Amino acid sequence: MKFTKLAVAILASTALPVFATAITTDIVTVVDESGSMGGEHAWIGGMITSLDTALAAEAGADPFSAQYGLVGFGGGGGHTGGHSHLVGGGEFGTAAEFNTATGGLLLNGFLEDGYSGINTALGYTGQANSVRNIILVTDEDRDTHDAGLSYASMAADLASDKALLNAVINSSIYCGDNSVALGMDSDGTGYKADGSGGFTTCAGAYGSGNSSWNDYALLAFGTGGAAWDLNQLRAGGLTADSFTAAFVDIKVQETIIRTPEPSSLGLLGLGLAGLIWGRKKAKA
Repeated sequence: MKFTKLAVAILASTALPVFATAITTDIVTVVDESGSMGGEHAWIGGMITSLDTALAAEAGADPFSAQYGLVGFGGGGGHTGGHSHLVGGGEFGTAAEFNTATGGLLLNGFLEDGYSGINTALGYTGQANSVRNIILVTDEDRDTHDAGLSYASMAADLASDKALLNAVINSSIYCGDNSVALGMDSDGTGYKADGSGGFTTCAGAYGSGNSSWNDYALLAFGTGGAAWDLNQLRAGGLTADSFTAAFVDIKVQETIIRTPEPSSLGLLGLGLAGLIWGRKKAKA
């Protein structure tokens, strides 16, 4: 099929925006406040900073709006259930404000109900047309604090909110060849440390199937999210670097996939259809 010079010019000018990666996302980190979580409290601040930088780089010169929220659960006293930690004075703030807010997390709890934390995150009011992301970080399985919440109710609420859950949990994950993996997605693709602070992928990944896995990993997979082995982060050194690199990379890709297509893509499709239809009519 040949197009006129005018048609080619129209297509060229219209096609340019198709490659835009305008990103609008709300990311709430839901973190365990028991006494063993000090290292992870330090990690989430740096991780969010890296994630924000990576998302901004992906957007380039295109519109970019990412905001970050922080929910704690499992703390002592009145902090056992899910509760908000202010970020920049509100539910959401910048990556820098999030990093500051992590300093207010507690380390004095023992009853950890991750469902309560996720439920609190689902109550946050985000931006219009935003990709909703929830990151759960805990080293325990679910201890029931709110008996009104169940696996089924959480799965339904996550689906209703179109929220994407990633679970960083105390559960081993393996590649199909039984080598240790950092994490895996809902399609069975595993992420494996490469020994240099980066990562590779592997097929046929699977989890240990312990109670944390059943409580949280399967819930994450149901949203299209991923599960991650907290022990690989706690290994430190290059393994921890690989963990963070893989986690940030996958979060960026998950967010891009869920970003609504730009209106220019639809306009391009209409333009192509119109040009083809017009050429058919001219031939008739």
